[in-house]
Parts: sequence; structure tokens; C-alpha cells
Amino acid sequence: MRSLFPQLALGGFLLLTQTNLVLGQTGTLGLADGFLSFNTSVFAMQLVKDSQTLYSLKPRSLNSAFDFIPADQMTARQNNKNYHLGDITFRARKSGSTAWVSGDTSTARRPVTPLAASGSTLAAANLAPTLPSGSLLNITRRWVLQDNQLQLLFDVNNPQTVAVEIGALGAPLEFNNIFTGRTAAQTNELCSLFDPYIGQDAGYVQVTPLLGTLPPLVVLPVGKSPLEGWRFLPESTSATPFYQSQTFEGLYEWQFHTLAYAQNEWAQVTPWNAPTSAILQPHQTRTYGIQFRLASSIRTIEDTVHGAGVPLAVGIPGYILPTDQAGKLFLQASSAVASISVSPTGALTWATNADAKTAGWVGYTITSHIWGRARLTITYADGTVQTIHYYVTNGATQTLGNLGNFLTTSQWFQSSTDPFKRSPSVISYDREVNAIVKDDPRAWIPGLSDEAGAGSWLAATMKQYAQPNAAEVTKLEQFISQTLWGSLQNSDGTVKKSVYFYQPALVPSYVYPTSINWGNWWSWNQAASFAIDRAYDYVHVTAAYWALYRVARNYPALVKTHTWQWYINQAVLTVTSMTGGRVGFAGDGLMGETVFRLLLDDLKREGLTANATLVESRMKTRATAWSKERYPFGSEMAWDSTGQEGVYAWSQYFNFTATATNALNSILAYQPLIPHWGYNGNARRYWDNIYGGKLQRIERQIHHYGSGLNALPVISAFQSSPSDYYLLRVGYAGLSGPLSNIDQGGFAAASFHSFADTLKWDGYSGDYGPNFSGHSMGIGAFIINHPTFGWQAFGGNVLSTSPTVQVQIRDSVRRRVFIAPLGALLTLDAGAFSLIEYNPTARTVAVTITPTPDGVTTAASAPNGRLIIQQTAAISGVTLLKPTSTLNVDAGAFVIPFISGQGKVTLA
Repeated sequence: MRSLFPQLALGGFLLLTQTNLVLGQTGTLGLADGFLSFNTSVFAMQLVKDSQTLYSLKPRSLNSAFDFIPADQMTARQNNKNYHLGDITFRARKSGSTAWVSGDTSTARRPVTPLAASGSTLAAANLAPTLPSGSLLNITRRWVLQDNQLQLLFDVNNPQTVAVEIGALGAPLEFNNIFTGRTAAQTNELCSLFDPYIGQDAGYVQVTPLLGTLPPLVVLPVGKSPLEGWRFLPESTSATPFYQSQTFEGLYEWQFHTLAYAQNEWAQVTPWNAPTSAILQPHQTRTYGIQFRLASSIRTIEDTVHGAGVPLAVGIPGYILPTDQAGKLFLQASSAVASISVSPTGALTWATNADAKTAGWVGYTITSHIWGRARLTITYADGTVQTIHYYVTNGATQTLGNLGNFLTTSQWFQSSTDPFKRSPSVISYDREVNAIVKDDPRAWIPGLSDEAGAGSWLAATMKQYAQPNAAEVTKLEQFISQTLWGSLQNSDGTVKKSVYFYQPALVPSYVYPTSINWGNWWSWNQAASFAIDRAYDYVHVTAAYWALYRVARNYPALVKTHTWQWYINQAVLTVTSMTGGRVGFAGDGLMGETVFRLLLDDLKREGLTANATLVESRMKTRATAWSKERYPFGSEMAWDSTGQEGVYAWSQYFNFTATATNALNSILAYQPLIPHWGYNGNARRYWDNIYGGKLQRIERQIHHYGSGLNALPVISAFQSSPSDYYLLRVGYAGLSGPLSNIDQGGFAAASFHSFADTLKWDGYSGDYGPNFSGHSMGIGAFIINHPTFGWQAFGGNVLSTSPTVQVQIRDSVRRRVFIAPLGALLTLDAGAFSLIEYNPTARTVAVTITPTPDGVTTAASAPNGRLIIQQTAAISGVTLLKPTSTLNVDAGAFVIPFISGQGKVTLA
């Protein structure tokens, strides 16, 4: 995607350490009147003296300029309606009234009234001066050091003579996610991202420094202060540092109560949690608060949560559950579970299990029933309430079947009169009106290129790699032969940025809709559309050829137009054209370029040495350049989460270990592990709705393509370190994300809108394709023996654990099985894994495969099974598995015949 905000260099980091330092600002925050400074054993902190909002929060263990708070941007954020940590917002009404009355400490900021601080209180103030006159609530704010833990407390008092209902109460959170004006080094070394677990009393917010190696901040509730809602905070977007832009996503609010919003702005949606209010009787006070704890690393965030006495949840394989796969949920809390309920009723059922091997954990087996969102509510004996958010999909293989069918029927575009040569093709789609998108001011969306225009045909072709279907392959061969090759792609292998353009004089018979504003930069003319200078577009074309090569090679009866040799050669042509020096961004890591790795592997397996050497040399040139940079994650944007996938893949391949490690750490900083289907494994994306969505705005996107693509390095790293279960949990969560985008009819949306007033899938198919591409290249079944939870299968159902571990394979693709105790990766080029039986004592594996995956009736039948065996990790006493029977080998794959509908082989 294209940046609207160029990256600017900024000078040194501004640090103010003393009160009464006059800076000459004219804002209302009070920076000119100085600061209050405090040191705890963990943090060095500063409050703005006049507002007593947080100005700086630095871990004392770091001897660097790193600050969780954007102190160096505060002079640009010192005006009314700029939110800061320590502000509060509310809506309240007197008993008997229907209208909510709002209060917001940022709206008309005035110095608060300081109160005497003693004991554990570091600073305190009455907020009346900066709240509306006649406020229904009287609020005192306290910064407290309780048991050496920093807390922010709000004592909310009803000064009225009648009861007051609090319909909304929120604490704005401000952390340094401002990239504006920073270099790549400054952004990675100074900035953080933050994500919520919207889990009521068990909720928390994790603030992860972008470097991926610095200690993260964990914000947790104090007392009964639930994280009930998560609201984006509106601010002015017109001046630096450009709030709600590509370089500054914006800020959010921890909401303790949400009823007043649910009755108004959110009335058309189902909120994450059941909305509540609180009644304060005359002169009654209730305290709400949050606390700030420093985790030692991203991997220990959960330990930090548990250490704070907050209930902890671990879901396996995560929180996106196909109806044909059982989930496991493990809870660790200081109080016993009193009850569990689900909304909608019947969406999930549960039963206790005895899987947990460590005291303090209770386990449940979760069965999903009703498609869509489901909220599990756990009430503990002490009254603590925890919510866990699931998403239920159709059976995994059926979901892929539905996707392929929808793409090649509803999204199939055929027109003998289209002047842009888009026919036949799988084209962009608008689910809200159930029609293909023939016209859009963003030329690439109806123009079959860029992520948002290529996305649909990319998903359709990669679906054939994962689950081929005869009728779909026939149509896609037509698309490749007639439209991709010769229209979208030129004869020299170069790829157009769009085949659609806005230039009425060149297509006088075409009717461009007059309802569209054609005056923006993205309504390209023909010359701009036909430019060949965007490397990202070449990846999608390569993937289409490679996917059809895989079909032609392993399901030869399905293809009629070209041989497998033609398809693989076209893929090579595209890669070499991209890297020939004429194409921009070819030196960056590219979305979905893991397919280049798979292409290279196949070239080697097929003995196509010259092409393999060519592709490998081109990739090594890129990887060598990355190895000389600390932050080689560039893109079209000032900051991005797209380059890490390719940088990791090739750095690992060419043994540039430090660069691969840096890329992985970068990913872990923006791909969280959270008990919520939407945020779990959801790599940071927040601007691509502008370029590919129907609802265009800067907004934290849920399961945009960052999920499926960034999961590839994470799952690869787990396969190299098969006891690092954190990597498995994050990687599998990201790989599962793209399943949730597919609706019951098979339409796949680009992403889910996370703003609390929307909470819906975008109407456009947009750039879903790269997300599915990641899913198809990485999803599988991962069998582990966890030290706490015992034998588990991500992507499978464990049927028994003694004397052998039997796993029914249930992932969507059924082509990939990883047995972690052996470091063994089993991959099928053709056929589907059905059952794995692992003998831990003998270290043998019995494999059962079938010609088609069960659960779907439209998948093509493989003529035979084709099994690849790899050892991805060195494990003491373990050697590469081999079949115990004699099998033919073709291009490195063991050929397994099907007898009575099954193929069986034992590996030892």
C-alpha cells in the first residue's frame, strides 16, 4: 500500500527532569509549569504538575531513552481534547432521568486541585476544575505505590442528593505509538504498540516495545475495575503528529462501564461484553483503578498477569474453532470456577478434562456448534468474572470448499465487451450488495493487481494448492491463460499495477459511474496503471503459477491447458523479472514471498538446476543486503509489518542468523497472544482499509493479511525450536485467523472492523488473498507433549495418549504434520492426512492418508499420496524418519498407493 505520510527525521529525544522548567508552550496541559518526578523500584515516572497526567514512564532497568509515554511528542499534544494517561471520561444520569450527561477531563483542561499526598500515595488531585461545572460526579485521582506496584486510582463520588447511574466510565491510555517524524531506528527503539484483552475482571492491556527484546508493560485492573470495553478516542487529525494516520494509529480507552455507549453509538452492534452501568447512592464512593507492571519479556506477560492475581486463560489451539475440531481451555486462578455460560446460547459446550499435569490449572474441552462470535463467561467463587472470546467457523475443510466455490462462481467475471481485458477472472466483490466490483476510484481494486485487486484470484489459486477442485481448476486455467498472462502480465514477465484505469478518452464506450469521485491520486490513468514498478504485485503472480504447477504435478488429470513445466517456468520468469533491476521495492521483504522459498525447493526437487541457481542467487543478493542492516523491514510505508516475513525466510535460508532473529523479535512485538479470537495472533495492521476496504478509515484491523503472513516465520521458528510453545501458540493463532474471514457462504472479507461502534467484517473482499496465502502455506497439525498440559494437537483431535498418541488430523488443508518431540515435519504434495499414531517409546510414526480430506465433498481425489519427510530441529537421539517399507520416490516424495481408499505407511 502507498504511504500518504513521508517519513521525516527528528532530532534527539527530549527529556525534562525538573519542575518549573519553562518551555514557552501555549497549550492547556501545563507543561510550562513543570513536572512531579518519582522513582519506584521499577519505574522512573513524571507527572505534569498542573494536570497530574503521566508525562514519562521509563523502566529503570534500561539505560536508554526508551519511554512508554511519548514525552518527546508532548509539546505537540498539549491542547484541549488531546488525551493523556490519567484523564477520565464518563456518562452519568440522575435516577429517573433518561439522558446521559458527559464528563471528560481533556475537553476544557484546567489545572486540577492538588491534594496532600502521604503514605502510599505519590500524588493526588481533585478533578473538579477540569470537569464540567455542575458535574454529576466528584472524582479524585490518586497515583499510588501499593506493595511496590504503581497504581492509578479514581475515587468516584456521588455528591448529589439522589442516586446517580454511571453508564460509561473510561480511562484513556496514552503510550508511545507515534512514528511520525522518526527514523527507522528511532521508531524501533523508542516506540511501542498496545493491545487489549477485553476480558472483564481478567482483562489487561499489553504494551510491547517494537524492538521485541525490551520488557513490556502490562496494565491490569485494581479491584473491581473490569476491562469491559475498548473505545477508540477521537482527536483532531489535522496537525502533527497526525493522529489517526499511518504514522500514528491513535489512542484507546479502558472502559469500566459501557451501557451509555451500547444504548447510543453502539446500538446496532453486539459489543464484546455485556454492557453494564453502576448505581451510586447519594454520597457513595466507588474506586476504579489500573496498575502498571513490567514483564521481563514478551514471553512472560502471562506470568506477570498470573503474578498479579488475575485469572489466566490458555486456549489450544486458540480461539478460532471449526465445528469439526475440539478446543481445549485451561484456567489458572486463585478462586475456583463457580459457573460457566455462553452467548449466544448453545454456541459452545464444554466438559472438564484431566489434561493438566500441573497443580493450579483446570482444563475444559470446548466443542463449537454455532457459526460466528461466541463469548464464554467464567464466574469464579470470589465473584471475579472473566470472558473469553471465540469465533466458530464451519468445518475446516468445508470452509475452504465454500471459499473456492464462492470465488469461482459469485466472483467469476466474464464479459466479451470489457475494455480492460479483465475477462475471465476472479475479481473483487462487495458482499454488502452481493455484486462484483467493476468500478472503484482506487484503480487496483477492480484492476486485478495490488493486494486489493489480486487478492481474490490469489486466494482462488492458492486454494487449489491446498484443496484442488476440478471445476475450479478449469476456470483458473482460463484466467491464467487469457487474462493473467498477456493482460496483467507482459510477455517479458513484468506485471502491471492495474489493468483498469480512469481515462475516458481511451475507452469511450465504457460508462464510468458518475457517483464516484475520480479526482484522487489513486484513480490512475492508463500509463500509471500499466507501470511495472511494484515488486509486491509480482509475488501474487508467482504464487498463481506455482499453485497451478503444484496441481499439474500432483493432480495431472485436472489440468488441460498447460504442463507443470510451463507453470513452474512462468513462476521463474516472474521472479527473475522482478529482480532484474527495473522494479521498485524488489529489495524489500514482500508480502507472501514465502512462496519463493517453496518455488526454490521445488526447482531443486525437480532437478531444474539452472533455474534453481538463478532464483537462489537473486534471493541471496537481497538477503546479503538485509544482513548489513539492523532494521531491514522497509516497505512503501513509514513503518510496516510486511517485510519481516521475507527477511526472516531468506535470512534463515542463508544462515544470516542475527537478521532472522531480529525479524522474529520484531514480529513478536506486534503479533500478540491474547484470549480473544480477534487479537490473538493478529499482527498489527491499521491503514489498509484506506486502500482495500469498503469502509475506509485508519483503524486497528482484525485478521487482515498480517495475521496469516507474519505467522509463517513464527511457525517456522517453532519447527526449529520445538519446545518453544509460545511460538507455536502465536504462530498457529495467526495461521488460523484467515479462517474467520470466510463467511458461511464462502465469501472472504479483507478484515474485521475493531472499532466498538462497528464490529463487523468489511464489505469488500479486498486484500484477503495474501492472508489466505499465508494460511495455506503454514497451517497444519502440530503434535506436542506440553510440560503443563500434556499431549495436545494444534489442528487435530487427540484420540488417545497410551500406549500410543493417536491424533485425528483436523486442520483445513490436511497436508502438513509436525511431531514436535521428533522435530519431524511430514508434508503431502497430494492426498490428505487422516490419522497419525506416534509411539514415543519406539519413536515410530504410523501415518494414514486418504485421497481427499474428509468433511468436504468437492475436493479432487489424489491419484496417490506423495509424502515429504524433513527433520527441522536437531534432537538428541533422533534421526530422520524413513518408511519401513519400500516405496517409489519421485522428486523427493515417497509415493504411497491408495488401497481401499487409504494409504498407510510406518516411519521409523
